[in-house]
Amino acid sequence: MKEALLRYRVMAYVVGVLLIVLIVIGVPLKYLAADGTDPQQVGEWITTYLGIAHGWLYMIFLVAAALLARKAGFPLGFTVLVLLLGTVPFLSFYGERLATGRVRSTHPEPVAG
Repeated sequence: MKEALLRYRVMAYVVGVLLIVLIVIGVPLKYLAADGTDPQQVGEWITTYLGIAHGWLYMIFLVAAALLARKAGFPLGFTVLVLLLGTVPFLSFYGERLATGRVRSTHPEPVAG
């Protein structure tokens, strides 16, 4: 259980940080900076390459979350909530805290530490 929780938490943070960089920095630079300027090109790079990386890493996050949910015995509704919160900037961290709290409260021995 401890390993599944750690994998999930790492992926949740990685995906959450990439999503924030993508939405808070990349998209505004790409669409609000003047065309052809350095900031606009940085925004273009962020949305293209970090967007692709985020998409692939989100798939890994989904697998890690599903494996944790199955191992921890999460109800389907809670599992779907955690997965959906992973798609919203900043709320992904709240979803990680919800899942971690539930695992630690229902399985205190294997994940204490």
